[in-house]
Amino acid sequence: MNWIVGLGMACGGAGVVTAQDGSLFLQPAPATHPGLTLENSSFLFRQLPPEARPRELEKNDIITVVVDFRSRFLSEGDAESRKTASLTAVLADWIKLESGSIKPAPQSDGDPTISGTLNSQYRAEADVELRDSLSFRMAAKIVDIRPNGNLVIEGHQTIRNNEERWRISLTGVVRREAIQADRTVSSDAIYDFDVDKEELGQVRDGYSRGWLARWYDRFKPI
Repeated sequence: MNWIVGLGMACGGAGVVTAQDGSLFLQPAPATHPGLTLENSSFLFRQLPPEARPRELEKNDIITVVVDFRSRFLSEGDAESRKTASLTAVLADWIKLESGSIKPAPQSDGDPTISGTLNSQYRAEADVELRDSLSFRMAAKIVDIRPNGNLVIEGHQTIRNNEERWRISLTGVVRREAIQADRTVSSDAIYDFDVDKEELGQVRDGYSRGWLARWYDRFKPI
């Protein structure tokens, strides 16, 4: 201990000798604390290469639309109408024109009489139940970006199998936040969603209506 004091007096004269202190309690706190993140607290954190980082969606980018549409419509109706009418009319007096003057006309065959009865009954019952289902996945392209960030998407798909052909088109507007990390979006999150599905070929021709049947079903004369 004497040699430490002597070394201190030789180096600093009569100054006070202090040892190094590594305690964190005596260190001044930083002005701003960034907080704990994976980047500054994890030994296993590694930044992804630029080509593997998720890129912001831009115009002409491709996303996947998952369509799962199901609907059910049920309607029941019952109507009934009854009407009874009775009419009796008698022409008791009449007139005639004679020598420029109007005179009573005698009715030698008796007073004309009209009498009738009308009975009407109408009853109708109707039950309608519709069930629709449509499920498929389809790629769509971002065709426009609205000022608020919403994306306008549009997609077209054509499948041909010999004489059969299916054509599907869809359009809509979707929020950026609704698109998942793998660039998929559910059809439930798409605003103004419009799907057009068309079938062409021998199968469609087998059960499609002719022009006369369509005209008859439209006007329904009876």
